[in-house]
Amino acid sequence: MAGLGHRQDRGVMLPPLDEIDGFMVRPGFYNSEGAVPTARGVSFTIHSVGATGCTLLLFRPQEKEPYARLKYPEAYHIGNTFAMLVFGLKIDEFEYAFQLDGPYDESRGLLFDKNNVLLDPFAKAVTGQRNWGERPESDEGFVYHARVVENNFDWGKMTFPEIPAEDLIIYETHVRGFSKDASSGVTAGGTFEGLRQKIPYLKDLGVNAIELLPIFEFDEMESARVVDGVQLYNYWGYNTVSFFAPNTSYSSVVEHNHEGDELKLLISELKANGMEVILDVVFNHTAEGNENGPCFSFKGIDNNIYYMLTPDGHYYNFSGCGNAMNCNHPIMRKFIIDCLRYWVMEYRVDGFRFDLASILTRDQNGAPMPDPPILQGIACDPILGHVKLIAEAWDAAGLYQVGSFPAFRRWSEWNGRYRDDMRRFLKGDGSMAGTAINRIIGSTDLYDPVHRGESASVNFLTCHDGFTLYDLYSYNTKHNEKNGWNNTDGDNNGNSWNCGAEGETDDPQIEGLRRRMVKNAFATLLCSRGPAMFYGGDEFCNTQFGNNNAYCQDNIISWLDWTRLEKYREIHDFVRYMIGFRKRYAILRKKTKPVACNLPEISIHNGYPWNGGTDSNSRLIGIMYAGRDEHDTRDDIVFYCMNAYWETLVMQLPELPNGLQWKVCVNTSVEYEDGRDMESCTEFYYKKTLKVPPRTAIVLVAE
Repeated sequence: MAGLGHRQDRGVMLPPLDEIDGFMVRPGFYNSEGAVPTARGVSFTIHSVGATGCTLLLFRPQEKEPYARLKYPEAYHIGNTFAMLVFGLKIDEFEYAFQLDGPYDESRGLLFDKNNVLLDPFAKAVTGQRNWGERPESDEGFVYHARVVENNFDWGKMTFPEIPAEDLIIYETHVRGFSKDASSGVTAGGTFEGLRQKIPYLKDLGVNAIELLPIFEFDEMESARVVDGVQLYNYWGYNTVSFFAPNTSYSSVVEHNHEGDELKLLISELKANGMEVILDVVFNHTAEGNENGPCFSFKGIDNNIYYMLTPDGHYYNFSGCGNAMNCNHPIMRKFIIDCLRYWVMEYRVDGFRFDLASILTRDQNGAPMPDPPILQGIACDPILGHVKLIAEAWDAAGLYQVGSFPAFRRWSEWNGRYRDDMRRFLKGDGSMAGTAINRIIGSTDLYDPVHRGESASVNFLTCHDGFTLYDLYSYNTKHNEKNGWNNTDGDNNGNSWNCGAEGETDDPQIEGLRRRMVKNAFATLLCSRGPAMFYGGDEFCNTQFGNNNAYCQDNIISWLDWTRLEKYREIHDFVRYMIGFRKRYAILRKKTKPVACNLPEISIHNGYPWNGGTDSNSRLIGIMYAGRDEHDTRDDIVFYCMNAYWETLVMQLPELPNGLQWKVCVNTSVEYEDGRDMESCTEFYYKKTLKVPPRTAIVLVAE
């Protein structure tokens, strides 16, 4: 009877054994993590390999000094685990933190300091940054506290949609920026509730997955500064403070001890409307940073285990943010998998996108591993068995693994090659036609369909990092001056083209060309094999004014300007139509049963039927997909044609069998209008030869 094990109900039966600082206590739940409430109190558990002693600190809400310090007796310490049940605590009356004693030796990576106040790595809620951009204390005296959360949200009979990955149309967005501007029309701008109020818009658009930039508790005040009178923050949130806690500033109301309920309501309603939720997670570094960064959690618990350290105790910096997490250490592996499991079980999350995922493939010395245990562990975990796993298959130190990420048959990848190659082809660069065809039909040169399946390549042309789609065709170069780094930050190889004028213009021809280029991009993306993703706001030409690294801009540069929805209603309606078109024709998304007329599943027709050849001057491509529909009731034949040249080119269409005729469904050179007949707006020679206007995508189906 020395401890309570993991049975919470045993705390009701077993009596206290000791009194510490006025509180009755006994050994706690060694098999649990963090703070676990019971009917008679709360059990506090923390693990540390190097610590020689542990003290629990209890605080009154919003108070800086603890009202109790409970040092764990030696009998409450088994192996590397400290566990103590404190009787009589009510979860709404306190906050907590830890202090760990142990050796301090920087050269060995040991940073124990019994005076440091440490945040529980398993904290379900973090106090101190409830209001965006505010802290109750100065930075010098600021420490994080944790709060116990009562998880009693009723999910009812809700199930996971489990949309096949190849069918995903992913809408990437930032919770705050999506609705923060007043033009969004919501009553709780910049919050989970604001996003929830926009669900009808998202459902009407037709997307079926929402990918949220980091929503774990992060420190937007890290590197906060004023540039030209404008307050800048760490806006994107790629600097995690706590991996189990939602960002409290994203809640529209105070959720004392119920942190996460508003997010859960958002997720439940997204699912009810047929949309999955994918979280952008950052397991490559933390907000503790390098040697000059703060020590508020992992550093003070087991610095030499949680982080990759050089032989002299410094931090490897494969993330570009000062430190790199030691993801393949057994303790860190367990932590990451426990975290992912928590978000799936408690928040019903459908998938994860792993930021700078190549760091997860490195060993403790930074060397890439052929079969990283963490990736295999995630892929094979039973709770994570059906969630989407998407890797950003590179890191900030040059490890680029697009097409070679250790997948264990489960992982998909952000296909950075698709982005770069298709940007070049669509703007008219030479020698790109053959590569573009490969990207459109699923990048089979990178992903073997037999071993990687049809969902390995997550195709995208834009994301949070880089130009918006409108800016991609409005700026030749980045314009990041307002970030305060003299325009030295951000990607210098964006493969953008301003269509004839840098930035905003009143020239109707340039504006018309830009609209056509945006429609070409969407038509191509949504006719490409593999999950499709685009950045929120691209569907109505949102702009960042040429800023391609808006990580610090908490203003209209990063926020969606919903007034552009009316100005670019044609683009929005075209995107909605293309999403519906992609859903209607399964052959665009994946291999189906063969057609009855014996046409091949995919065939190439560059200028004339069955011509698969390209050269440095090729800019007209034709791709024909043929297969049965999802219900096996009809043959679907779709022909995608793209003229990336600046003059009209002629496409001779392949003959169709059984009296079928080609019908034009998409023509980006014509202003889109719902219900408009594209056939009558398209020039043919005898219905067999198509005149393709300059820089135009045309899509036909056989009827």
